[in-house]
Amino acid sequence: MNAQTLTIPIINLNSEKDVELINKLLSEIENLDEYTVNLDAKTINVSAKKLWKVSPKIYETLKQNNFKIDSVEKSYPVLNMTCASCASSSQANLNRQLGVVNAEVNYGNGMGKIEYIPTLVSPENLKNALVEVGYDLVIDESKNQDEEIEQLHEEKYKTLKNRVIWALIFGVPLFIVGMFFMDMPYGNYIMWAFSTPILFIFGQQFFVGAWKQLKNKSANMDTLVALSTSVAYIFSVFNTLFPEYWHSKGLHAHPYFEAAGLIIVFILIGKLMEERAKGNTSEAIKKLIGLQPNTVLVVIDGNQVEVKIEDVQIGDLIVAKPGDKIAVDGIIVSGESFIDESSLTGEPIPVEKGIDANVFSGTLNQNSPIQYKALKVGNDTLLAQIIQSVKNAQGSKAPVQQLVDKIAGVFVPIVIIIAILTFITWLVVGQENAFTMALLSMITVLVIACPCALGLATPTAIMVGMGKGAEQGILIKNAESLELAKKIDTIILDKTGTITEGKPKVQELIWFDDSAKNVLYTIENNSQHPLAKAITEHIGEQDILPELKIEDVSGKGLKANILDKVYYVGKTSWINELNIQIDEKVEQAIQDFSTKNYTTSFFGNDEKVLGLIGISDEIKATSVEAIKAFHEKGIEVWMVTGDNEFSANAIAKQVGIDQVVANALPNDKMNIIKDLQQKGKVVAMVGDGINDSAALAQADVSIAMGNGSDIAIDVAEVTLIGGDLTKIDHAINLSTQTVKTIHQNLFWAFIYNVIGIPIAAGVLYPINGFLLDPMIAGAAMALSSVSVVTNSLLLKYKKI
Repeated sequence: MNAQTLTIPIINLNSEKDVELINKLLSEIENLDEYTVNLDAKTINVSAKKLWKVSPKIYETLKQNNFKIDSVEKSYPVLNMTCASCASSSQANLNRQLGVVNAEVNYGNGMGKIEYIPTLVSPENLKNALVEVGYDLVIDESKNQDEEIEQLHEEKYKTLKNRVIWALIFGVPLFIVGMFFMDMPYGNYIMWAFSTPILFIFGQQFFVGAWKQLKNKSANMDTLVALSTSVAYIFSVFNTLFPEYWHSKGLHAHPYFEAAGLIIVFILIGKLMEERAKGNTSEAIKKLIGLQPNTVLVVIDGNQVEVKIEDVQIGDLIVAKPGDKIAVDGIIVSGESFIDESSLTGEPIPVEKGIDANVFSGTLNQNSPIQYKALKVGNDTLLAQIIQSVKNAQGSKAPVQQLVDKIAGVFVPIVIIIAILTFITWLVVGQENAFTMALLSMITVLVIACPCALGLATPTAIMVGMGKGAEQGILIKNAESLELAKKIDTIILDKTGTITEGKPKVQELIWFDDSAKNVLYTIENNSQHPLAKAITEHIGEQDILPELKIEDVSGKGLKANILDKVYYVGKTSWINELNIQIDEKVEQAIQDFSTKNYTTSFFGNDEKVLGLIGISDEIKATSVEAIKAFHEKGIEVWMVTGDNEFSANAIAKQVGIDQVVANALPNDKMNIIKDLQQKGKVVAMVGDGINDSAALAQADVSIAMGNGSDIAIDVAEVTLIGGDLTKIDHAINLSTQTVKTIHQNLFWAFIYNVIGIPIAAGVLYPINGFLLDPMIAGAAMALSSVSVVTNSLLLKYKKI
């Protein structure tokens, strides 16, 4: 076999040290024939005889060592899957394509999440790879893709429904004749006539699918159905045409047309119910997509013009009348109204908004007309980000799914082996009807085995759980985080914006020298710190001084140089480090501010303190309730804040937190989490998603809180829209219920197969003479997957 070559682009291949490390890493990978690292081109060239087997290890090794592959990740609908084995088969086929870094196919939502290198493989290549093995990939990325996919599902459902109706039209008389009038003249021929269209017209999909699998040396549910029904059908045809063969042996030539036909009928009914139920699991996505209007009124040259939503541009002035949905993210420029944001935050009480207030796509204007300027459109709106986040989350796989995928990958071949062994066993130990019993038992084993229930157990629960969370304003990034949230035993809370409202106000500003008032205003006017706006608003507008240079001293404050003079604004603990003199007045004022629970900042120069700023922030109404709920669950709650010790302890006492760390720098938060993790704790960090990035990255579960434009959905694993701490408790409850549902689904799916297959093989026959009818096996198989999806759907109605 000739060696295959691959050129992998690396974004952060920047130095000879990187080249040296990559060469060392590649030298440790087995079966890699040749490799070269090109620093100028930022590429790695590798060569091997079976490169598709080696490349996953290469990608994994590079990622583990923080090298960024120049790849893209996209989700595409995968068509023509009928069971979990199909998902395993299509996933394996995609991962064999050179240039695919990783592919995951989810049978539950019919999506494939594929990370690939666009310079090596295209979506068309991926589509062709799946078409070759009987599947398909929808690679159209138009704006109407969601509608087109929905239309495809509707057409599939309608086609399936028509097949079920026609199969029943032929199946009911087939059942009646087979059960009650078998001995009527030409009864066998009548059943033959009714069963033939059921198998080869209405059940055609199973035979076509099985044939494609056979050509690719694979097997799935179609294989089991086609094999079992065709064996029953051929055996029945033989018995109808040549009954004397069995009569000569003193046996009855019994046909099984009704078994062959009704197996198809029951499975088609099951597939129809499954398709309907699976559609309901993605209801949350459909609701979110439906929140955005198709057209809006845009003010053009003083006139209101109806414009398609996709044609709205940033800066457009949009009119929202009472009852209108807000089309894009923007800022109100005219009017006041109550806005219903429950679709995004889950909060039922409308919010009063006026000029300069932010409004968000998907919310509802209630009682007065407003005009707002578009700030974010298309995929940049908060609603679009939420939809994409939920889609990605619903398509992700929980850790337990990896084991299920492995089982599903070998399930069908194992079932076929068991069926053959069943046939041989009955042929050996059976008596005068040995062949018939062997054949029926083999057919029943093939029919009752259900890889679908296994494949649907986890993803359907994940889809419903993620959707339910989104409806409550809880966005969970992936299935792993959803599964882990129930194990949280320690929560680290930031203070400002998490426990408190995050809207600080200057309560007092004491000047010891007010000649530098415009200096403080100039510094804070050029600062991005959350307290800066509160200070400038309190001081009032001042002349801005020129020649300003600002340095942000991490965890301490700001150092500013204005007109060759140095000034400081920051924590009072910084005063001693700077050797600034403090007189009795300053010391007394600091103590007074502490007793009032103010966060105290100083303003000074190299010689003295010029002013003291006392700032406070209201505690959120829901913080006490949330922290009480954490304690009731046995969760240890910490508050870790950069604020002073006196203020931090005062807030902690009010909300019921015992563990407090004040004056904490960003790295202190991260180290506290590390220490707790070393003690075996499962730690959740709750912050604003930006300033706490190091701590969020270290935590087992990272939770970002915010309102609207403040939300950074990509930062944390869990994002709470609206900033309500009680949603963390709801997220933990949701995790507990979802994981419980997954375990129930997997238990019943495994138990069904573990018990059903031996019964189908006839283990009860020596004990009580019971042999399972293939028709009943077909009905049981159909209901097993439906029951799993139905159990997942019950999650929608459970209170969190």
